[in-house]
Amino acid sequence: MAEKRDYYEVLGINKGASDAEIKKAYRKLAKQHHPDVNPGNKEAEAKFKEANEAYEVLSDPQKKSRYDQFGHAGTDPNGFGGGGFSGGFGDFDIGDIFDSFFGGGGFGSSSRRNGPQKGRDIRTDVSISFQEAAFGVEKEVNIFRMENCSVCNGTGAKPGTSPVTCSVCKGTGQIQYKQRTPFGQFVNVKTCDHCHGEGKIISDPCKECHGKGNIRKAKKIKINIPAGIDDGQTISLRGEGDPGVKGGPAGDLFISIGVKPHPLFQRQGTDVICEIPITFVQATLGSELEVPTLDGKVKYSIPEGTQSGTVFRLKNKGIPHIRGYGRGDQYVKVMVEVPKNLSEKQKEILKQFADLEGEDTHEQRKGFFEKMKSVLGI
Repeated sequence: MAEKRDYYEVLGINKGASDAEIKKAYRKLAKQHHPDVNPGNKEAEAKFKEANEAYEVLSDPQKKSRYDQFGHAGTDPNGFGGGGFSGGFGDFDIGDIFDSFFGGGGFGSSSRRNGPQKGRDIRTDVSISFQEAAFGVEKEVNIFRMENCSVCNGTGAKPGTSPVTCSVCKGTGQIQYKQRTPFGQFVNVKTCDHCHGEGKIISDPCKECHGKGNIRKAKKIKINIPAGIDDGQTISLRGEGDPGVKGGPAGDLFISIGVKPHPLFQRQGTDVICEIPITFVQATLGSELEVPTLDGKVKYSIPEGTQSGTVFRLKNKGIPHIRGYGRGDQYVKVMVEVPKNLSEKQKEILKQFADLEGEDTHEQRKGFFEKMKSVLGI
């Protein structure tokens, strides 16, 4: 048989610990290892039993004194592990332990199970265009949610009748019963089978809601989607979910936003990126381009000798900041298109240009644009 651990070690306290420290340490372990919290966990059950044994000795001044002098030999081994504890725990409500940690809303607390409860949250999806995401939009969404029955006004009883208090649980919705275990006698709580935890009995239910007090209805809700929202972000509307239970607050409505792709623009944060094609001549000689933006077309001049893949920035032409002022930028990437299906005259001009280009490498670099203009007759 394994040797018993020191009781102070079991509770994780020093030998000179006060009564309050002993009690606090025990309650912490009881909360952590209680069988109701760890169903089927043999290790937790053993630790719970060990903590009970240590607490029963150290919480009793006489037993604690004998233990401090003689160790385990100074305590009566028959006082533990049989049909209960000789320290006299009496009726032990596991809720008392949890109430001390959660301020009255503990594991066995009827207030948690029968008190006001928040209604169920509702989730839905809305799809919007790239432009709507950039500048915001008002949308109407269709949802289904529970609402109080208009026939019985949410009572669940047929008009002209009223629910009556359950005679079994006296309106509490719960029944207490005692259970003896190897760890002592416990007071447990279960839902009243007669009223199913409602505390009231409806003898003549409403025909519209069948005694439930609420029915699911379709509802249209207008939502304002802010400028700058991005794909996958969520908007929440407090109190637009299912109604609360027993006076609890209503749930919330969560709308997940999906943004459709744009044929021209891509988004990176609050910046917008697009590619536009330009001709060989435009890239060589420079040109004034019409560039599409979220606000419409704008004119932008590119310089002579613009290379394919060059990126220009249009300041403040991007997406508005969703939480703040100003906008991102638009980045325009120009791509030079190589001409196809050239006429014989066009080919001849390009050949002349190639001949001129090959005359002098230094001159080519120095006077490239002048030569191009000469060939094109500009």
